[in-house]
Amino acid sequence: MSVRRVTSQDVAEHAGVSQSAVSRVFTPGASVSKKMEARVRASAEALGYRPNVLARSLITGRSRIIGLVVAYLDNQFYPEALERLSRALQAEGYHVLVFMSREGEDLDEVIQEILDYQVDGIVAASVSMSDELARRCRAAGKPVVLFNRGQEDAGLAQVTSANRAGGRKVAAHFVAAGHKRIAHISGWAGSMTGRDRAAGFAEGLKAAGVPLLEIVDGEYRWERAAEAARWLMAEIKPDAIFVGNDVMAFSVMDTLRFELGLRVPQDVAVVGYDDVAMAAWPAYDLTTVRQPADRMVRATVELLLERIETPSAAPRRIEIDGPLVRRGSTSAEVKA
Repeated sequence: MSVRRVTSQDVAEHAGVSQSAVSRVFTPGASVSKKMEARVRASAEALGYRPNVLARSLITGRSRIIGLVVAYLDNQFYPEALERLSRALQAEGYHVLVFMSREGEDLDEVIQEILDYQVDGIVAASVSMSDELARRCRAAGKPVVLFNRGQEDAGLAQVTSANRAGGRKVAAHFVAAGHKRIAHISGWAGSMTGRDRAAGFAEGLKAAGVPLLEIVDGEYRWERAAEAARWLMAEIKPDAIFVGNDVMAFSVMDTLRFELGLRVPQDVAVVGYDDVAMAAWPAYDLTTVRQPADRMVRATVELLLERIETPSAAPRRIEIDGPLVRRGSTSAEVKA
């Protein structure tokens, strides 16, 4: 036997209110008195009523769904940041659908799948979008905000940390400690994030009159960072290495200490970027540039809602500065 679905009209009759009142109670942001809301929700609970979100979206033209596409989760910065982002969007009455992609792969299929769900907007976390994909999203009326990934396209809203400034802070820290043989294992050179951190670092060293001996693309990968560390120590022998993110920095530190038998920071100082929770663990005690995840998440949600509510609003680019967090992987001064 089939069970008849409880409708909003059933709830209205049970509560002694209009059907439109029931609709307002279950519509995020709608105006309704606390007394009315309590009355309707009590009736809904008694009858076992659940609002049909998909049916409502056909009427309102809003699905209240945000598509979140992310390239990888092995960087511990992203699970934490994406959890905060999901909670912040849920607090605004939105549901989040997560779609996985891989950096460098064609995003056409992923974006088309997101659009098929009739999402109200898209957040792309550390994923680059082609000009054509951005144009298609705009044509479909779906606002896009890039999280922790910058692009040159002026039509894309984006939120990043102040990557160039972060790189300059690392350079100043190494220079102040008296390091002379300095290298950089960068993030993926195909990303603006990786390029900006490297550029800021190089600018800071140049301004201080200290050469940057070598830049190696670590591609944001653990294995590639370890390979880069081996090569640098065999060929360049730096006394300080700036690594493009914390995950790669952990790989570099493990390679230096446990494979090459070097001391950190006595033989080689190491600085990362992100300030994930593991950076503070005694096993790493990593000096790093903090990405202010809470502020980045708030700015992303504000930008996205602004674009949803006012499609004609010009896309904005927001950079949020974060501090250099000094720990034991660097010393205040170089030891002889």
